[in-house]
Amino acid sequence: MSRLQKVWPCVGALLLVLSGGGLHAEEVTVAVAANFSAPAQKIATAFAAATGHKATVVVGSTGKLYAQIKNGAPFQVLLSADDETPARLGKEGAAVAASQFTYATGRLVLWSRNAGVVDDKGEVLRSGQFAHLALADPKLAPYGAAAVDVMAKLGVTASLQPKLVQGESIGQTYQFVFSGNAAMGFVALSQVMVEGKIAQGSAWVVPSTMHSPLRQDAILLNAGKDNTAAAAFMAYLRSDAARAMIRSFGYGV
Repeated sequence: MSRLQKVWPCVGALLLVLSGGGLHAEEVTVAVAANFSAPAQKIATAFAAATGHKATVVVGSTGKLYAQIKNGAPFQVLLSADDETPARLGKEGAAVAASQFTYATGRLVLWSRNAGVVDDKGEVLRSGQFAHLALADPKLAPYGAAAVDVMAKLGVTASLQPKLVQGESIGQTYQFVFSGNAAMGFVALSQVMVEGKIAQGSAWVVPSTMHSPLRQDAILLNAGKDNTAAAAFMAYLRSDAARAMIRSFGYGV
């Protein structure tokens, strides 16, 4: 076991990682929930510049990534869209349970690419004056499950059922809305926020009290146990630099 692995994830390890520490550069493959795709790519670039290690990002729905990990996919780190999937992997012996931590707290938003479609309280859902509403598959994507919670709280589940279009992931859900195949959809705030503002269209940022918390946890997978770059990436994710990037996409940390 290397010196870094013995002390990770303490502060000393973080300082060693960020300074380069003379470590041989390695590569890490990071499985990333679709809602966190853009921040993950930005963090991966900054991580490489800071440490010399390379991080390759593979994006998918949390449910699909879980299945791939269980089937032997060569991922070393998982950035999940929930806290339950990493915990499950830890309990099943597929990941290092003690390494799990919350790297971001997500926000759900009802968004339309067009201005004036979605009001700032989500009353448009009660009106039903639209053809299709997109959401991620609630069985695979925590953001989809959150959308189901919101519709149930508003009492519109039954009336909206014929209008629902499901994406496999929150990424595909966003594409449904962006392409115009759905008039609006429940997506991640990070997908439509640029420099602290919603870039285009109209939106309702859903109060976090209307659904289960979107705590997004990271965990070191078994394939990353002896990978210096994997340990370094987990440490970098907790750095001030990474946290600032995460906040810039509308997440809490």
